[in-house]
Amino acid sequence: MNTTLFDTFSLGAMTLPNRIVMPPMTRARAAHGGVPTPLMAEYYRQRASAGLIITEGTQISPQGQGYAWTPGIHTPEQVRGWREVTAAVHEAGGRIFAQLWHVGRLSHASLQPDGASPVAPSALVADGVHVFIDPDGLGAAAAQGRKVQHSMPRALETQEVADIVSQFAQAAKNALSAGFDGVELHAANGYLINQFIDSGANHRCDRYGGSLSNRLRFLCEVAQAVAAVAGPERVGVRFSPLTSAQGTVDVTPQATYLAAARLMDRIGLAYLHIAEADWDDAPVMPAAFKEALRLVYGGTMIYSGHYDLERAGEAIARGWADLVGFGRPFIANPDLPQRLRSGAPLLPGDPACYFGGDARGYVDYPPFDNKPSGCAQQAFENMAT
Repeated sequence: MNTTLFDTFSLGAMTLPNRIVMPPMTRARAAHGGVPTPLMAEYYRQRASAGLIITEGTQISPQGQGYAWTPGIHTPEQVRGWREVTAAVHEAGGRIFAQLWHVGRLSHASLQPDGASPVAPSALVADGVHVFIDPDGLGAAAAQGRKVQHSMPRALETQEVADIVSQFAQAAKNALSAGFDGVELHAANGYLINQFIDSGANHRCDRYGGSLSNRLRFLCEVAQAVAAVAGPERVGVRFSPLTSAQGTVDVTPQATYLAAARLMDRIGLAYLHIAEADWDDAPVMPAAFKEALRLVYGGTMIYSGHYDLERAGEAIARGWADLVGFGRPFIANPDLPQRLRSGAPLLPGDPACYFGGDARGYVDYPPFDNKPSGCAQQAFENMAT
């Protein structure tokens, strides 16, 4: 029997009703102090028919924040806010992991405690890489922030690295307290763990830099610390091996990420989540690389990045993926699994409402047989014509 997106799948102790994943997407609707809101609980509840939801990147510390209005998971108020989110998802029959995030250099001094410089493996700027700040302090609903070049980072001292490892472990503990079913480590898209891994962003001369094994050390320490807290069967990790995202470039990416995957296999993490390039006409990840990842990693494989029903079916049929993430389609189609199964047309989202704002373009996309309102209205009319 051929496996399809709509078959069940066992992930650790959980049985997923389908193989469709809602991957992390930064929507920037958190309240002051990075506290999740009832609006966020409604947003995730609406999408609970996904086989698995992985939240937007959630900073593990004040230092880990890189954009205005993103949620954290390092204070009691944040944990209480997330508890409302997980309760809403579970009541709707869903499953949800928290993505644990430290942005490293991709931040701005205005977002850092006491206006400090962001931290990174090395004091290197990713030219042309912007972050979103709220200079007037108007909050997410006003959506009056602006994009600016990220600030010049300072290189972490060797002894500081252990503190960040501990913050990841504490964030995982907080996530379990908040009711999450597991956690995903954000090691992709140019953020801190990715910065340690990729040779172009890591020019260190201590035990966290230089050789490949040294550049993978921080990843391994974080994965081991979080697995010790949550159990490896409740931990995944996200990589973006070939995208060169946000200034992180590695000279031998396939060798680097095969080595990283092998290490995650030894730790026994539940899944690898591979983020492919997601823009139109993006380069395709070589099939040989996907097959090699299968050889070195024995756990669950998730792929995300500009997937449609046809590409997802191929990835599962060829054995590359067990689960497939659909990012932007979930924004405007909260009932995406049902729509994909029935062949119903997908509603396009409104990019003006993707980042920051209020309920418009966030929780006002209803099932297809009802007409949306707010930011969704124009997208609906464009599709209808």
